[in-house]
Amino acid sequence: MTEKRTYTYAVLRYVHDVMTAEFVNVGVVIYVPSTGSVLSRVRNSMGPRLRGVFPDLDRDAFTRAMRATERSLATLTKETRTEGLFPSDADAVGMVARALPKDDSSIQWSSPAGSGLTNDPEKTLARLYDRFVSRYDVRSLRRRSDDDVWRPVRLKLEEQNLSVQLQEKTIVGTVDEIVFKHAWKNSVWHVYEALSFDLADADGIKTKAREWAGHLLSASDGATEVFKPHFIVCGPSRIELSSAYKSALAILKKAPGTPEIFEEDQVDDLVAQIEDEVRAHEAHAS
Repeated sequence: MTEKRTYTYAVLRYVHDVMTAEFVNVGVVIYVPSTGSVLSRVRNSMGPRLRGVFPDLDRDAFTRAMRATERSLATLTKETRTEGLFPSDADAVGMVARALPKDDSSIQWSSPAGSGLTNDPEKTLARLYDRFVSRYDVRSLRRRSDDDVWRPVRLKLEEQNLSVQLQEKTIVGTVDEIVFKHAWKNSVWHVYEALSFDLADADGIKTKAREWAGHLLSASDGATEVFKPHFIVCGPSRIELSSAYKSALAILKKAPGTPEIFEEDQVDDLVAQIEDEVRAHEAHAS
């Protein structure tokens, strides 16, 4: 069995604006002190994550910065092959600082260094690169919007050829008001909103639910018109965010007005309910 060796690593970051310190991970450097080995891997293209986070990023400038970084790290790797050139108690942060001195440039690195044991530094580098850099390219594929969630509802309603036309409705309370994109009225206002929870992280998912619960609370206080809220929702693409999604649904269900929640696989149920209520209203009116 190959002996496991201690290694440390540093994550390279592209800092778009040094004043705001917003960054995206763009590379990983590993240092194995027992062998004096330095391994590195950096981005060679912007990818969807960088384009999404920094839409005004200059592609050419970014590419030049990454090529310069790659050259500096390649020089460091070559130098470490000289036995005893660097102390065995150095870590990845100290090593990368030799190649990329800390300054106000856009390429920075994480600190303190991470660490672990490896019997295959190349595989460990690939795993860390996927963990900190490339995995977010896959997950930054287009997420479903609120409009995407509502679209199948709209199409099915059109198929039913109902006489009622859904309209935008503003519910005004004492301290605030809330605009629903889709609504119709019989004895009360039936208001509908599509909410996509196909978001990037757990905090974003819960925050969106809390915001809507807050909207309902503010608009319900002193509202002069009775309304019944309904939400059609979709969950996150990432399965590890399922718990946050369940929390978001629980938050909405306890919101003022006792909103009805329909998940995206319940579109037929929502449309059938709207159809039944509209038909009943038409029959009563006639």
